Amino acid sequence: MAPAAPRFHVDDIRFTEREVRLRLPFRFGAVTVTACPQVYVRARIRFEDGRTSEGCAAEMMIPKWFDKNPALSNEQNFEQLRQALRNAREAYTTPAAAQRAWDHFAEHYEDVLAMGLRQGLGPLVASYGPALIDRAVLDAVCLHRGCGFGDATAHNIAGIDLARHDLAPDLHVFDLDGFLAQQRGRTSIAARHTVGLADAIRDADLGNADPHDGLPASLEAAIARYGHRHFKLKLSGDTRTDIDRLTRIAEVIDAHAVLVTLDGNEQYADVAAFSQFLDAFLATPRLKMMATKTVFIEQPIQRAHALDRDVRAAAARIPLLVDESDATLESFMQARALGYTGVSSKSCKGFYKSIVNAARCAQARAQGGSLFLSGEDLTMQAGVGLQQDLALVGWLGLDHVERNGHHYVDGMAALPVDEQRAFAALHPALYAESAGAVRLRIVNGQIDLSSLGTTGFATGERGAGIRWDAMGAAY
Repeated sequence: MAPAAPRFHVDDIRFTEREVRLRLPFRFGAVTVTACPQVYVRARIRFEDGRTSEGCAAEMMIPKWFDKNPALSNEQNFEQLRQALRNAREAYTTPAAAQRAWDHFAEHYEDVLAMGLRQGLGPLVASYGPALIDRAVLDAVCLHRGCGFGDATAHNIAGIDLARHDLAPDLHVFDLDGFLAQQRGRTSIAARHTVGLADAIRDADLGNADPHDGLPASLEAAIARYGHRHFKLKLSGDTRTDIDRLTRIAEVIDAHAVLVTLDGNEQYADVAAFSQFLDAFLATPRLKMMATKTVFIEQPIQRAHALDRDVRAAAARIPLLVDESDATLESFMQARALGYTGVSSKSCKGFYKSIVNAARCAQARAQGGSLFLSGEDLTMQAGVGLQQDLALVGWLGLDHVERNGHHYVDGMAALPVDEQRAFAALHPALYAESAGAVRLRIVNGQIDLSSLGTTGFATGERGAGIRWDAMGAAY
């Protein structure tokens, strides 16, 4: 552990929200999202010498992903996430000795999960609070030190020490400091385009659903505008419907795709039901090219049963990745024992979890194994949330990352103009203005990450001029 990792108290944490309305409906699993809040976090920390620093983070509050109980309304899902944020704030701001950033997370990890369970919050929901607060806290540390996320992580200024808290016993003999120091972040990454279940495949499919805003509304148009060559295709769980839809998608992407992933979003009840789809997928002649380019299938089985059945026979045909079932720091190892070899990096689950799972993948490779990490999306919005997630997946060295927020939402159109321009000025290669708003810039399917080495956790001084006064009341 780097001796330079600073110790500090967390003095204050505040949350504010902005309503995000989608320009296109996003259907995945059993839900179609048309609007939801984006929460912003501000954390003020106080170092042992009395100096203070403030950092920030942001994340969408997507309904029916963290908790898919159909009896809960979208508003009840949002309130679950707010409770998770409040729980984590209570834990992190409780008076205690000054600690390193990792210790603030690790010492409260089990207590936050237990508190959530007492309130009826599953571990995936409960982890949402620490995931955002940890990013805001590390942003404050980085701003205090005048360094960016890559340098901070290479020198372990968070003080990550897996043996100290016994949260990942499988990594006790792993040289984590060496792993952190040798990571070389990417300067660009491929955007893996999401095709939701309600998405038009061709322009001719749009009909009255065309938003007429000059932006792509179909898969065909998105490829033409952004040059996508990586794709993520949502599955409904109905084999016949999925095979028919994938066949139509293949007609559009076969000439472009270098890589495809499929996302089951927990739509299959068990291994047997999923295997029926897999049989049909691999046996359909018109899907042969797509099948050869499909590198993994994400979370096909409902989380209630995903980690209680062996999936090695299915995974031997196409590798399987856990996403929603990756609820705790131990989940990936439980999944590995059943035959899953992949796990998602998702900012809403916590960047510490991504680092721990990346270390597991590195350790497995060194031992001749084949574990892998993939960057997935929760409709990340242009601004702080997007920047922090891209900084993370870039540092992890991933070749591609799912991106869909730029497609379903009208860029930064809902933000004040001066705030939009502040982000664009700090990240001129990441953003561009078009169709009346600043939005994510994707050229030839690639996202330029070169500006994300700025000070802070990809934020820059004062969060790139976020207009806190243009949001709802803090809570």
